[in-house]
Amino acid sequence: MDFYQRAKRYSIEKFTTTAFSLLANTSTENLIRLTYLAERIPQKESYREKIRWIRTLFQTDHPGLAIARRVLSEIKPHHRKKIISNFIVNQLLVGTNRRKAFESEMGFYPPDAMLISPTMRCNLNCHGCYAGIYPQEDLPYEVLDRLMGECKEMGIHLVLMTGGEPFLRKDLFDLFEKHEDMIFQIYTNATLIDEKMIDRFVALGNVVPAISLEGLREETDGRRGRGQFDRIVKVMDGLRKSGIFFAVSTTQTSQNTDILTSDAFIDFLVEKGCILQWNFHYVPIGREPDLSLMATPEQRSRMRERLAYFRATKPMLFVDFWNDGCLTQGCIAAGRKYFHVNARGDVEPCVFCHFASDNIKEKSLMEALNSPLFREIRSHQPFSENFFRPCLLIDHPQQGREFALQHAKYFTHEGAEQLFTDFAQAIDDYAQAYGEIAEAAWKEKVESQSPEPYPEGKKVVGRHG
Repeated sequence: MDFYQRAKRYSIEKFTTTAFSLLANTSTENLIRLTYLAERIPQKESYREKIRWIRTLFQTDHPGLAIARRVLSEIKPHHRKKIISNFIVNQLLVGTNRRKAFESEMGFYPPDAMLISPTMRCNLNCHGCYAGIYPQEDLPYEVLDRLMGECKEMGIHLVLMTGGEPFLRKDLFDLFEKHEDMIFQIYTNATLIDEKMIDRFVALGNVVPAISLEGLREETDGRRGRGQFDRIVKVMDGLRKSGIFFAVSTTQTSQNTDILTSDAFIDFLVEKGCILQWNFHYVPIGREPDLSLMATPEQRSRMRERLAYFRATKPMLFVDFWNDGCLTQGCIAAGRKYFHVNARGDVEPCVFCHFASDNIKEKSLMEALNSPLFREIRSHQPFSENFFRPCLLIDHPQQGREFALQHAKYFTHEGAEQLFTDFAQAIDDYAQAYGEIAEAAWKEKVESQSPEPYPEGKKVVGRHG
């Protein structure tokens, strides 16, 4: 990096750090003024739109402003600084400009984030786990290290880790320390998080745990084992006491929808200090796939409606992997915005798409992202103008089957093809039933022009989204 670029990055980081430190105490009017300055930094219009969206939160006294103030006043100063420098500056502000430059150089826009499974080993045996029958192996450390460098070359500074249970890998902390300019979010069952590990989080500053939870005690212990809920609560209390930003990851099924969509559950998360909820939907793939566990079309629609309500009323952030297609302008798989590397090194379009054409041990990240399989998927995105129906597996299964059965070279574990063969008719029926609900909801949204809690931007054209 030349002197000019270093000076520019330093100036942006100083401005952003100062701006966010003011956020905890300064007036709303001054915060609004700061957004106009911040809007000048990123080159990509979609990021400027997000900054304008933040300005509307300040102007309307949205609960998101309250949670931002709380985050900045409660988390440890070093952790706060790392979140600002690595995520806000490196990933969002400087990173988006680098990704745009990469597109000019290489001909395709890189994803915003990488999801990777450093291990498929796990110390739990949860029913219906999407990853439950992958080969139980680890991705070599040197491959992990290489991928971090390749990500940064593309402007990607956000890495999410899943598994398996990532913290079974003790050498991950060496990786976090070496790549101190990246932010790592780790999906974890929390069984291995103790006071010593929390102290390491505090010292590093660039690690954000995302704890798997199925609801409250009955739902969590029912799927994850007796006593797991109480252990998670103890970990949450420790993270909050130590000033660590943490998230919760939930999986909506036909059995836990009522609790996940309740005020009581969200209020519990807020009380425990949770900042962000990731909600996923059960997909019948992996260990003992069970179609009856899929949230019904009506339950899925209810989750979408309730999260819109929570976003408007609760001091917490929410991401819904399926239902937020309206915020991402459709499917984000195959490197459009993210992709998954499993512990064997297979580069999968999505964490639920258990098929691939390339292995990262044999090819560079750039080659894998620009593979014929990924290009084919991106060329069809979005799969519908109705962004309430984004998923190639569940909402547009005919296209998902074509990608898996005709364009991919192999399935990434035994039995993965069942979703596209034995379950094909059931998934088609689901897609049709939910499609009727989604079409009515989308028509109502378009006609009312109701505002979303995030900017939607312009209609997607072409493969880049």
